[in-house]
Amino acid sequence: MKPRERRETGEQDLFHSRLDQIINMSHELVKLAGTISWSFIEEKCGEPYRDGPGMPPLPTRLMAGLAILKHTFDLSDEELCARWVENPYFQYFCGEEFFCHELTFDRSSITRWRQRMGEERMVSLLQESLQVAVKTGAMKPSDTRRVIVDTTVQPKNVMFPTDAKLINRAREKLVSLARRVGIDLRQER
Repeated sequence: MKPRERRETGEQDLFHSRLDQIINMSHELVKLAGTISWSFIEEKCGEPYRDGPGMPPLPTRLMAGLAILKHTFDLSDEELCARWVENPYFQYFCGEEFFCHELTFDRSSITRWRQRMGEERMVSLLQESLQVAVKTGAMKPSDTRRVIVDTTVQPKNVMFPTDAKLINRAREKLVSLARRVGIDLRQER
């Protein structure tokens, strides 16, 4: 079953505050939300859904908006959900029409959505983000020519000085060097 996308109704609600009436419409996230081609993202990211039994999927704009916000502000899923509840700009960016005082989705939905999208669709989301950045002047096309990769969390074959293997290897090299030079050691083992 494809997600039912939210559309602006323009309706007034006596008991709820419309986001476009309580936020600054010249805020960066509001401008960004107006620049992104949500129809392109809905088309690309709505493909993996199949009609069938079960809970209907969450709107694509909500989930894609959450993914963009997560990576833009470098947030964990928990931090993202906490900020979404308290920040009307996050809610507006994700397509909400009225301010929500609690999450309209389960936090684990974010992880399941990322897994469902796969690498190809996430790349198309990244491409759309880069196109918007170029279109708005936030970056130049030449900025993508050089890429800096941070590998600090990547596993490496490095032994640390406190490691017993490293100390033993250093001892073995010193013993062989002492033999080569002709220094007699009392204990060579």
